[in-house]
Amino acid sequence: MAGNIPSGENLKVTNAMNSTFAFVAMTTLFFIWGFITALNDILIPHLKAAFDLNYTEAMLVQFCFFGAYFIISPFAGKLIEKVGYQRGIIIGLLTIAAGCLLFYPAAEIEVYAVFLLGLFILASGVTILQVSANPYVAILGSEATAASRLNLAQAINSLGHTLGPIFGAALIFGASTTIIAATAVQLPYLILASVMIITALVFSKIKLPVITAVENPEAAEKNHDSIFKHTPLLYGTLAIFLYVGAEVSIGSFLVNFFAESHIGGLTEHEASKMVSYYWGAAMIGRFIGAALMRVIKPTYLLASNAILVILLITLTINSNGEVAMWAIISVGLFNSIMFPTIFTLAIKGLGPLTGRGSGLLCQAIVGGAIIPLLQGVVADATSVQASFIVPAFAYIYIVWYALRGANAPHEEHIIEVKA
Repeated sequence: MAGNIPSGENLKVTNAMNSTFAFVAMTTLFFIWGFITALNDILIPHLKAAFDLNYTEAMLVQFCFFGAYFIISPFAGKLIEKVGYQRGIIIGLLTIAAGCLLFYPAAEIEVYAVFLLGLFILASGVTILQVSANPYVAILGSEATAASRLNLAQAINSLGHTLGPIFGAALIFGASTTIIAATAVQLPYLILASVMIITALVFSKIKLPVITAVENPEAAEKNHDSIFKHTPLLYGTLAIFLYVGAEVSIGSFLVNFFAESHIGGLTEHEASKMVSYYWGAAMIGRFIGAALMRVIKPTYLLASNAILVILLITLTINSNGEVAMWAIISVGLFNSIMFPTIFTLAIKGLGPLTGRGSGLLCQAIVGGAIIPLLQGVVADATSVQASFIVPAFAYIYIVWYALRGANAPHEEHIIEVKA
């Protein structure tokens, strides 16, 4: 998932000699937040069992985590403007470390609310990283290759998503097979905190190219314009909200779903490993999708992928055993191209408003907080299997957006240019 990506025309690199090195350094950040985000899929079933929570209460993990995107994103943007990208990255890493460290006392006193506070702090740091790293990667190098750099960075992000559940399965569920205790999360999150602190120290020592804002005359001419006059952006914002919510919600329920006797009958340790296939499929699909987009119109590919996801979820709800398991895992393959495609379609044609538009889209990631909570309510009222109907409705909207919403006309603007 991307963060706030200002228009390249508003930024410049004042020291381009280190651009390649800087890009390699940035990819580590994409890996970090992918790894941490996917780890929530393992944390949720563990805390659910440790605190005897219902599904709605367990989904407060994602509510607090993704709620931080909505609340912190605007402040993160202002922070970066004041301290710069490199210092912003360091602050983000140290904030993540602080959130991870809070897990230790939370486990000692066994208070679920303290875990949620730690998650919010941790996610605030992730948000700062995203708002810092995405525009930084976009501006490094030529504008013509910006999309390819972001796609490569997103592939590294997907690798983090794939490895996170394996790490969690080994250190959280692997720590105890008979008694599920909150203290099982202490070691993995202490390790994460240590890695964040070390990474912050490294970023404080390396010399990265300095990115500064430049005046944009066109922006001055269009300062009367508003992002809320661009309907494809508004439709796209809802699409991002629903897509992120659906993707996160499905991942959040996989462990419990695979553990059900009529589905996989797996232990939580075994089921946790299977979550990596869901995120790994998304990583593979990103490469396949990049190739297909050379010959297939992005809107058509987005619509067809969303339709296939709806069919797979329908199969998941109406089948048992391995068929249901692999159907829901396969959703990850077709999810792969959705976020970057929706994002690109939504900001198309915004010109000098691209930065503000991408900021709005970043806030829409709060869907990852809301949709899992809704699915949790449905799961408590019915079953985990039936609750997958919630993300299915999100993909129905994405089909409409791809075929109609993304092509909605922008409001016409008349720009007066004085001689």
